[in-house]
Amino acid sequence: MTTSVETDLAGLATATGVPGAQFAVRLGGRTAVSRHGDGIADDTAFPLGSLTKPFTAALAMLLVDDGDLHLDERLPQGWTLRQLLTHTSGLASNIDEDAEHTSDRRAWVARHCGAADLVHRPGSAFSYSNVGYTVVGQLVEDATGMSWEDAVTSILLRPLGVEPAFVGGPAAARPVAVGHSFGGTRIEEQSAIPVEAPNGGLALSAADLVAFAASCVDDLAPMFVDQVADLPIGPYGIADGWGLGWAAYRDWFGHDGSGDGTSCHLRTDPRTGDVVALTTNSATGRDLWERLLRTLDVDVPDHPTPSSPPVPGHGPTACVGRFANGPLDLTVVRHADGGLATTTGDRLEFLGELRFVLTGSTRFDGRFLRDPRSGEIDLLQVTGRLARRYDKDK
Repeated sequence: MTTSVETDLAGLATATGVPGAQFAVRLGGRTAVSRHGDGIADDTAFPLGSLTKPFTAALAMLLVDDGDLHLDERLPQGWTLRQLLTHTSGLASNIDEDAEHTSDRRAWVARHCGAADLVHRPGSAFSYSNVGYTVVGQLVEDATGMSWEDAVTSILLRPLGVEPAFVGGPAAARPVAVGHSFGGTRIEEQSAIPVEAPNGGLALSAADLVAFAASCVDDLAPMFVDQVADLPIGPYGIADGWGLGWAAYRDWFGHDGSGDGTSCHLRTDPRTGDVVALTTNSATGRDLWERLLRTLDVDVPDHPTPSSPPVPGHGPTACVGRFANGPLDLTVVRHADGGLATTTGDRLEFLGELRFVLTGSTRFDGRFLRDPRSGEIDLLQVTGRLARRYDKDK
């Protein structure tokens, strides 16, 4: 199996413009690890981006098991830890990059995560939130008396034999891959906001990802249960459901993450313990991931895709307007050719029933949603994030 995996990785990485990658596959209890690229070793760490989130969730769940945190205790701001882990807290999707930043998560959360900042009522809908995992990091720090970095290292990773690297943290004791843009330009430094480390600050190898996923299957099985199946607004376009920190793809669970010129991917089947992980140092890493999945003997599900082709037409006029979620701000306008587009130049190709594909440098599945009482379009959901119609005159 190792020879086949190595051959596929080298050839497909070259075809997709990925300078360096690691591919780790655990099937039937056996693990094969391969690597590609100059300077890429088995222990090279790759910035994980949002793939950090399952680690923060697992750390929180270990603290729940110890009685230091509680899944369903309502916190003063109105949400629960379960809601934070499943992106149903109502918190904004992203941290404003222009806002004042600090490594003091408690101070940041106190200033920016009040009830007035919610996009929806906690527990009522799914809306992917980086901010929510910043809050989880703060809860971990309060419960342990340690920084999130120290807690995730000593409580979660060192027991697995893993010594992590951190984006924007102290100098790592292991090599860290340098990212590459779509054009292949090296990106020497990752942009890192210290307060965001719990939602995007880890750097690990593909073998580390496999070890982590296998440990979760063995010791934290409750994480792999869909928590949002009964919600009227779920994670449309990015997953089939969501567990405690893990996205659900049919019967598999996983997460993806991208940094500045990196793309990393992880899937596990909790029924069998099978795991597939890819780390890459290129923005084109998703192309490599999709091609590698097709080479495996096991069916590893990925993001759901719309089953219907675009519907001829220009899209409903009722969709024109401004939609916001924290710093995420999208204005939909009527294009000169009659179709709909955002003011940033992305086009909306409608699939029917208010579903669309947002096309630009990349393609994202999205939809508009109606207020169940008034019937008016009041929400836009894209990449799992909800944006509410915004009227500056009100």
